[in-house]
Amino acid sequence: MSEQQRARRPGGRSARVGAQVHQAVTDLINECGYGNFSIGEVAVRAGVADSSIYRRWGDLETLLSDVALTRLNAQSPMPDTGSLSGDLRTYAAQVAREITGPDGLLLVRLAVALSHGGRPGLRAADALRAERTQQLQAMLDRAGERGEQAPDVLDVLDHILAPMYIRVLFDVSPLSPDYIDRLVNRLL
Repeated sequence: MSEQQRARRPGGRSARVGAQVHQAVTDLINECGYGNFSIGEVAVRAGVADSSIYRRWGDLETLLSDVALTRLNAQSPMPDTGSLSGDLRTYAAQVAREITGPDGLLLVRLAVALSHGGRPGLRAADALRAERTQQLQAMLDRAGERGEQAPDVLDVLDHILAPMYIRVLFDVSPLSPDYIDRLVNRLL
């Protein structure tokens, strides 16, 4: 069995190490902010050898991108409710819970930090944006296949996600279900 196959196997040591490293990164970002810790500090916090982190992720930016994608996919999976309206409402509600939850804007902080992290950081941030854009596009394509008129991915970002992030960043009123419904209604 190859190293890559072992890394993909659910459970076991590889999954435990991945979860410990991801938690260590999340904790360090929340405590110190991006750019204020090293892979060595992640390794100490996670209780693993730094060589394990380098072997699996290669560099800090790739590790941060993996943490962000894993959290994004776990917390805000693409819904399939059978209608675009339902999908957008469900997705927006998931994002609202994510960005107002215990780790708040961790993903936003990561994406912004990666964008300013030199060439490796830009590659990692691009990969993060590309993954989420592909997932959103798949949701919109499904709607088109059902005969619904679907907006452009950037319209979803501009009309639903951006207003929610701005409200959270500037601590402007809560992201109520009614507010989320109004955002989706305006887009559709």
